[in-house]
Amino acid sequence: MDLAIIGDTHIPGRATGIPDWVRERIEAADHVIHTGDFETPAVVDEVRALAGGDLTTVRGNIDAASVDLPAVATVELGDVAFVVTHGTGDRVGYEDRVAAVVGEHGGDVGIAGHTHQHLDTVHDGVRLLNPGSATGADPATETTMLTAAVADGDLDVTLHRGGE
Repeated sequence: MDLAIIGDTHIPGRATGIPDWVRERIEAADHVIHTGDFETPAVVDEVRALAGGDLTTVRGNIDAASVDLPAVATVELGDVAFVVTHGTGDRVGYEDRVAAVVGEHGGDVGIAGHTHQHLDTVHDGVRLLNPGSATGADPATETTMLTAAVADGDLDVTLHRGGE
């Protein structure tokens, strides 16, 4: 199963739209995970349409009150349990917070956004992924996303920058 992992799109507040290369990867994926900070329900609907409805997502700290999404979502794909959260809060303690949420929800891998900086690390025995910003929204210094192949409990993650 192929995943597209994106987040922090911030449309229209900090970006005008999702870049074509990101859109293409979303459309090609079997499932899409978004870490929140869409800003409006229309952007949620756009991403859901690009994903063909196969979307797991959460509400970010900048999302309007009308963006009706959970704070934490879980999904099992290819025998891997993913826990998705936005990761809201200070940069200091970010990995601790996200790993704690994963532990509370019994997941294998935590996916979070908020910092706009890509991350693929193991913290307290939990793999943590952050796709960065799919639009390069400030404070990101580049446009990034992750793709992943997941099967039989194995996860192979690739970072994509600015169209690579």
